[in-house]
Amino acid sequence: MAAPIKFGVGQSVLRKEDDALIRGKGRYTDDYAPQAALRCLMLRSPHAHAKYTIDASRARTLPGVALILTADDVKDLGNLPCLFNLETDPFTGPPYPILAKDEVRHVGDSIAFVVAETIDQARDAIEAIEVKWSPLPAVTGVVNAVKKGAPQVWPDKAGNVLFDVSIGDKAATEAAFAKAHAVAEINIVNPRVVASFMEARAAVCEYDAKRDHLTLTVGSQGSHRLRDILCQNVLNIPTEKMRVICPDVGGGFGTKLFPYREYALMAVAARQLKKAVKWAADRTEHFMGDAQGRDNVTTAKMALAEDGKFLAMDCDLMGDMGAYLSTFGPYIPHGGAGMLPGLYDIQAFHCRVRTIFTNSVPVDAYRGAGRPEAAYVIERLVDACARKLDMTPDAIRRKNFIQPKALPYKTATGKVYDSGDFAAHLKRAMEIGEWKEFPKRAKAAKKNGLIRGIGLASYVEICGVMGEETANVRLDPNGDVTVLIGTQSSGQGHQTAYAQIVAEQFGLPPERVHVRQGDTDEIATGLGTGGSASIPSGGVSVERATRELGQKLKEIAAQALEASAGDLELSDGVVRIAGTDRSMSFADLAKRGSADPSKLNGSATFASADGTYPNGTHLAEVEIDPATGIIKIVNYVIVDDFGKTLNPLLLAGQVHGGAMQGIGQALMEQVVYGATDGQLITATFMDYALPRAADGPDFVFETSNVPCTTNPLGVKGAGEAGAIGSCPAVVNAIVDGLWREYKIDHIDMPATPERVWIAVNEHHRRHSL
Repeated sequence: MAAPIKFGVGQSVLRKEDDALIRGKGRYTDDYAPQAALRCLMLRSPHAHAKYTIDASRARTLPGVALILTADDVKDLGNLPCLFNLETDPFTGPPYPILAKDEVRHVGDSIAFVVAETIDQARDAIEAIEVKWSPLPAVTGVVNAVKKGAPQVWPDKAGNVLFDVSIGDKAATEAAFAKAHAVAEINIVNPRVVASFMEARAAVCEYDAKRDHLTLTVGSQGSHRLRDILCQNVLNIPTEKMRVICPDVGGGFGTKLFPYREYALMAVAARQLKKAVKWAADRTEHFMGDAQGRDNVTTAKMALAEDGKFLAMDCDLMGDMGAYLSTFGPYIPHGGAGMLPGLYDIQAFHCRVRTIFTNSVPVDAYRGAGRPEAAYVIERLVDACARKLDMTPDAIRRKNFIQPKALPYKTATGKVYDSGDFAAHLKRAMEIGEWKEFPKRAKAAKKNGLIRGIGLASYVEICGVMGEETANVRLDPNGDVTVLIGTQSSGQGHQTAYAQIVAEQFGLPPERVHVRQGDTDEIATGLGTGGSASIPSGGVSVERATRELGQKLKEIAAQALEASAGDLELSDGVVRIAGTDRSMSFADLAKRGSADPSKLNGSATFASADGTYPNGTHLAEVEIDPATGIIKIVNYVIVDDFGKTLNPLLLAGQVHGGAMQGIGQALMEQVVYGATDGQLITATFMDYALPRAADGPDFVFETSNVPCTTNPLGVKGAGEAGAIGSCPAVVNAIVDGLWREYKIDHIDMPATPERVWIAVNEHHRRHSL
């Protein structure tokens, strides 16, 4: 039976989570303070590269100091693992120790962990630790790191290269370039950024000596993965010896997926002291200690036929790993390279991928994890192709889009796009954005001394390939339904989305569906949340588990109502004989003494082996003041294909938020290190710019869905899409305006007012000679 309109799939149900959060009743990790919990601080390196000796003897005698751990104290612990390797060219990464021993390799590298009765006593102990530094040459930025004679981050990694591999068919690509009518080429920088979530990382670790058992309370994106890595790879203890609890999480964006040094050190401290310990990062520690995102440099070329057809694409990509390999670090450039062909029919493709060590904070997944970088490269290159052949950006896209009749389509990198109508999304975005009327708007702006530009970005991403996710759906004694699942919301609205899936089957209002997450004792397995996989995998599991429970409830009710299960239907929290008024409530079913407890729950596991491929078009229109370089986004349109919309309200929030992150990267965000000393220059929000509400446009967003064929719900992942199309759309719009007025064909992200002003004035200088 169809669910009530206001509850079911496809409806804009208000977020269940919001009432408590808005009223200040949210419970985040830092809100939790066990009685007499000790406080922890990390001593971090002020140098990008240095040898050091440490003496903590005096600090250990200070009042209130309970424990100081240095590298020698944790030498029996395992290293933080990198979970990615190449099948064809396996590599061996350097160790990522829990505390750096003898040598540090980036500003913020950890050398000691202090535990004291108060945070002030911990700070005093940090100051009292004696460290003698012997600075070494440092290198930042991949271009500098691969230069001959550059300082070595790791002595056994020649040229600072972890791996140097090729993707695609080099011979076929070279042959196509040899026959090309023209070649377009562009050099692209994806700048380094930080996650900037509202809630900085924090954790509390408690130890039960009677059971020899640890409980770690931490805001993460997946309790089970975190527990498993810490226990199996670092602490060398059975997983049943640790419980991980995840309360409310104030944003993650990929960065809270990973195990961090503090969590392992807290486990050691809690176990050794037999007391609860608490650590909470300040914002500068977020910049110095949390994995960062993006940071790669790509040279991309396209071989063109005379009519504008793309013949081949060749790329050279260098991804910055930082000083150590984070959990998925090397996957980001390598996996992202597989999406470089975008939505286009490109028969020959080759990409050289190098991963490079630098004296900087490790780099890992950040909203989109390689796919935004790839989309930025291909969409900037497509506009360069249009300029090369004097074609319009929309015409060259339509010329080269993969057509619906060609789907499923296997790209030159082996990705299989199952569904979509890429030209239709482009057309609709241009209609909403009044593309044909743009010249009039540009002319009016010019009268006011301003320059207008308009840009397109047609994107595709792969997501939903995290693996299996299991859901358990049970009937509670009061007739409510509880969903237990291993995904982890950090603001996405999972409690609401999963409740709608249950409502679709049972007709229960969302307040009668309770979602349990983030507790390894209560929930048996879970992959956590990342890669926009929660609904394509977890949502399917919830739907199937709900169906299983529904069938079991029909079987129980059939006995009580003396009817056939096939004649029963579920609605409004009751099981009813179709066409009659005879029914049993869920609560009565739960209380029946004859009901087998195993029949009061359903369980299902699902993994989308082929993933999903959300896609769409972003259109951005900007206004540039050439006198100041200030850019204003005056029009922004998004047309997305997510297969099927579960909740339009939640979806719009995800897309708007992602687009704002992309806009931030396009216009202002960048982590900056000193070129010669490796010092972190952007260590606070005083130095690292973030977009404010006033920097965002009034988004016009709509969906044009083509159902996905790789999962039963027909959905495509939506959590990262906004961050993928936005960067190239905004920068293409800026370059469009600069090209129309000054024939300036390139600007790097972030396109700050200073960079725009310099580009304009350099043009004036050259033309005044």
